[in-house]
Amino acid sequence: MPMRVDHGDVLLMSCAGLQSQDIEEDVMPHGSGLSRGDKRRNGRLARLRALVPPQNAILGIDLADEKQALVVTDHDSRVLARKRVRAKAWRLDSALEWARNVARRHGFADVTVGCEPTGHRWRVLDQLAAGLGMPLVCVQPLLVGRARESEDYTRDKTDDKDAVLIARLVGDLRCYVLERAEETWARLRHLGARREGLVAEATANVQQLRDLLECAWPAVLGCAAKPFESNSWCAALTVVLDRCHGRPERLARMGLARFLQAVNREVARWGGRQVWRLTDQAGVTAQRTGALERASFVLADWHATKRRLSEVEARMVEVLDHLELTDLVTSIPGLSTVGAAAILAETGDLARFDSPRAVVKHAGLCPRENSSGTKEGRARIARRGRPGLRLAAWRAVWGAQANNPVLTARFHHLTAREENPLTTGQAHAALAAALLRWLHVIITQRVPWNEQIASGRTDLSAAA
Repeated sequence: MPMRVDHGDVLLMSCAGLQSQDIEEDVMPHGSGLSRGDKRRNGRLARLRALVPPQNAILGIDLADEKQALVVTDHDSRVLARKRVRAKAWRLDSALEWARNVARRHGFADVTVGCEPTGHRWRVLDQLAAGLGMPLVCVQPLLVGRARESEDYTRDKTDDKDAVLIARLVGDLRCYVLERAEETWARLRHLGARREGLVAEATANVQQLRDLLECAWPAVLGCAAKPFESNSWCAALTVVLDRCHGRPERLARMGLARFLQAVNREVARWGGRQVWRLTDQAGVTAQRTGALERASFVLADWHATKRRLSEVEARMVEVLDHLELTDLVTSIPGLSTVGAAAILAETGDLARFDSPRAVVKHAGLCPRENSSGTKEGRARIARRGRPGLRLAAWRAVWGAQANNPVLTARFHHLTAREENPLTTGQAHAALAAALLRWLHVIITQRVPWNEQIASGRTDLSAAA
């Protein structure tokens, strides 16, 4: 749309050798002049301003274990009062009352509490503030660190200074609204954290066991195409390591029949049905006794970890059943219930996100633009937000891609197109972002996955 100019503007343009038709302004669609990002940012600022109103003073708290630094400021970060409290976070109710009294003495209606999300203490403070009717917001520690350097161009750090910086950032609305999870969603978050730890532990056990066997008994790894996925292989190895005491040649005394009987008894513990045989004993002789003895310990740890992992995953599925989400998430071909539960354990209730893109941004999978003027730099994913969510979506995509026609076609298109083809890793990141968008739609709108809509052949509003 051409920009309107008056006679003075025409005179100035004539002096500059320009014509009015040479000047145009970019106006966003729908006539509002605001982009979708502008509207969402304005909405977020409005929600924050409701929590940090001008009539409230600001209480900045630098939380620690037993020593808390508190400062009450106005919106220009002028300090109204300071206080140090030697108490646990659970004992800060009297300190919050003190801050309220200070604020009212200076003509404010109440206080807004601001803190860093350090450990579990911010949750404790949130519950105390909610009980007293005080709004609470959090400030990212990264912003506090950068504000500390911009304060006087040094890295001087004290708890009292950090409390002032927290209050200043809250006054500038450089804060965010807390996620207050309902009890069921909070349980899923804790189960997901437990599962993540067990997955890492099981992976470490497999890597350590592989290293020990490659050194002391390499032939044992060649007895199955995927030995650590074979229940009979694991059962037979357990029998060998438990009875040989680091010397596999001792098993010859058992005889084949007794050995197979022992393996058959053990294979049930691993969930297998078939037996497995081994005769080769090549390896580093000097390392064999100690390495195989240690491998037996690692194998037992791995088996116990797998058992605990199965129990946690079963409980996560129970939570999805309780939330009535199992049928919805499993409507996506290739996505397992456990994979969906791991993602939702990181996101929490998806209804708190106003759009699918917000979920992708929360995972750090959104593209990070790199352009200035006419220069177009290389775009990469942001890698901000929750790394655990990014990892859970990445793992889910690896399992879903082969069984989901839309993901398969999308991966082929992204990696085989003639213009700007993506690498395998970049394509998997794009698929992970697509999976998060699907989950947001089907859970918030309570509709099953639709291949036509997911592939873009049918519009969601038209389908509804």
